[in-house]
Amino acid sequence: MTRISLFTGALALSAALAGAASASTVVLTFEGVGDNAAINNFYNGGTDSLGNSGPNLGVAFSGATLGLIDADNGGNGNFANEPTPNTIMFFLDSSSAVLNYAAGFDTGFAFFYTSSTAADVNVWSGLDATGSLLGTIHLAAQFTDDGCTGDPTGAFCNFTNIGVAFAGTAHSIDFGGSANHTGYDNITFGSDKASSGAPEPAGWALMITGMGLAGAMFRRRRTVAVA
Repeated sequence: MTRISLFTGALALSAALAGAASASTVVLTFEGVGDNAAINNFYNGGTDSLGNSGPNLGVAFSGATLGLIDADNGGNGNFANEPTPNTIMFFLDSSSAVLNYAAGFDTGFAFFYTSSTAADVNVWSGLDATGSLLGTIHLAAQFTDDGCTGDPTGAFCNFTNIGVAFAGTAHSIDFGGSANHTGYDNITFGSDKASSGAPEPAGWALMITGMGLAGAMFRRRRTVAVA
């Protein structure tokens, strides 16, 4: 099977890039991250590689993990029907595609993805993909499945909601799939089902073109959609 790349400038770009668990469900939509920008500390009190900043959630990404904007909205993304427009996450180096969540999270982990190749995503108890393996999500090559109606452009046009429930507290995720062939959106901590963006307006979002109970009362688990 011929693999379609997410980003045609991958070689040039890769050369340029050299506590208590969270009690609420947090969703990262990557909106606000720059096109082809290393996400870095965008969600960790800092910025992406282009100087854009987001809310400080204590979530940091390895340098090979980038944001990508849909070509329909002025970016270089070769994708369509993304869960929340118009930015997704992908990576150029599968050996170092790691997300660290300092506070930790429990219950589950999920996201929407599109991919032209099979890949695995692993949930770890320690930072930097260390400690105990808490769960694994197996990804299939499904980027053109289901007819891809809706958004008229973008080769990576099918997004799948997938996740895993686990016991314990996780502090990192290893997205060690095939670099430049898999994209992610609406990364969700605290659930094994990815949020469509609620309570924020739901949309669609991937790849690069050219290339509780208390007493007698129930307390609802709060969902936070983060741009």
